[in-house]
Amino acid sequence: MKILVINCSPVKNGATAEIVKMVSSFVDKGNEVRAVCIDDYEIKLCRGCRKCHETAECSILDDTKKLMAEYEWADKIVSVSPSYWADIPGQFKVFIDRCTPWCNTHEPHAKIPSGKKGYTIALRTGPSMPECEKIIGSIEHFYGHLEIEPSGKLELCKVEHKEDVAARAEEIREFCDGILASA
Repeated sequence: MKILVINCSPVKNGATAEIVKMVSSFVDKGNEVRAVCIDDYEIKLCRGCRKCHETAECSILDDTKKLMAEYEWADKIVSVSPSYWADIPGQFKVFIDRCTPWCNTHEPHAKIPSGKKGYTIALRTGPSMPECEKIIGSIEHFYGHLEIEPSGKLELCKVEHKEDVAARAEEIREFCDGILASA
């Protein structure tokens, strides 16, 4: 099985990155695992020209296709996102905006192979779940338009620093067990 774990945060060494490392190690059991960070890609802002609605391609040259190739490669995608003002980080939102050529709400549209499953881990520094739920909602909405089946979610509150992640290892391991158990 091919599993993509994406750090939706531009911070390559914080709590989100620590969770990505942990998830990658927990799902590595005989699987091919790739971990990427949104900040490793140059993704330019969508101009809203809507040409992709006619051509199923974007005329902006950047790394969007390169990151989408990772989505095409994977059987399962695990998006790990912190809360930036109660939603996904702007860099990941820009990527989602640029995925309009693959969006199933218009024809023609580009397609990734079918049968993919998507998982989401949301983390925030505060104690309440609504922010995590909003993050998960944004990512699952994105999955839906790519025809990736939302298949699991984990909400982690009170995680601010990477040192906070170790105390959540068992929760994260159990979540990863569910990823491995699903067909």
